[in-house]
Amino acid sequence: MGHPLEKFKFCPVCGSRRWVEHDFKSKACQDCGFVYYANPSSATAAFILNGRGELLVVRRAKEPSKGTLDLPGGFVDIGEDIEQGMRREIAEETGLVVEDIKYIFSTPNEYVYSDMLIHTLDSDYLVRVGDDARPVGADDAAEAFWLPIEKIQPADFGLLSIRRALERFLRERLWEKY
Repeated sequence: MGHPLEKFKFCPVCGSRRWVEHDFKSKACQDCGFVYYANPSSATAAFILNGRGELLVVRRAKEPSKGTLDLPGGFVDIGEDIEQGMRREIAEETGLVVEDIKYIFSTPNEYVYSDMLIHTLDSDYLVRVGDDARPVGADDAAEAFWLPIEKIQPADFGLLSIRRALERFLRERLWEKY
């Protein structure tokens, strides 16, 4: 894919067709002078662990990567802080209401949606729940289930940023550090 704003052909302020690439992440209007920067959208991913050493995974119900494994998470809404977005996404996709979440790292991502490349910055969190937690797949998750950490195969996860996050999580054994 080309420039992150290639699909935007007109200035959103004045409607001019003289809406041109300004630099690698922005476009500028040659008529009114408006410059728009394509900064990454905020997104989240949750490493939810129970006391049995299992990670909660979901199966994607929608494109991109429909049918592959994923971690609960998604885009942060306007007006939310990242932690609110993380808690909301967990509740929407699994039915779990969680309080104690711990930031562990971030992962840059390129997410294709409706044939448009969306740059995101995923904030990855560790969440611990009791062994009695009963997740149910909903919203963007076709199903939700527990997977023993030793059986996790990052290649089974459809999104590149999630695979990279899982590789880091496993390599650094982060469930032991937090």
